[in-house]
Amino acid sequence: MQLELKVNGRLVRRDVEPRTLLVDLLRDELALTGTKVGCDTSQCGACTVLLDGHAVKSCNMLALQAQGCDVVTIEGLRDLVPEEVREEGLHPLQAAFWNEDGLQCGYCTPGMILSACDLLKENPHPSEEEVRQGIEGNICRCTGYQPIVFAVRKAADVLADAGIDPLGLPRQEAGR
Repeated sequence: MQLELKVNGRLVRRDVEPRTLLVDLLRDELALTGTKVGCDTSQCGACTVLLDGHAVKSCNMLALQAQGCDVVTIEGLRDLVPEEVREEGLHPLQAAFWNEDGLQCGYCTPGMILSACDLLKENPHPSEEEVRQGIEGNICRCTGYQPIVFAVRKAADVLADAGIDPLGLPRQEAGR
């Protein structure tokens, strides 16, 4: 079947088998290997991508379900924000994970960052507990989560100072 969608800002047209998973399209057809396959059951969150700005687990979603949608993977995240907000070329979430030691092996990191992106889009100033709730669909076996929480809250501050949400859109906040 014919599939047309945008991936990291680029139009993609492909003939796909109806049972092709979105994660397989991204990894195997488009060579976007930052999207990981951890469990194949949507339990670990390593396959998380943004679909029209919302975090979804691509291992349990058919590619055809993304017809006409805008998909962002970890490889395209930095391009969502202006250059002046990037630190060493990285999206504020990517930079914060690096600087706050929010990663060790890195396997869960892309999915964790994209879930955090969705959280910060909805809640620009999350508490520690709200961050933990926002990433609860992602499993990390290395860090113990505290550095991840610090990283998400640090990125929230950077984005707030820049006046944008994690997708690079202007944010208007009451009292600011």
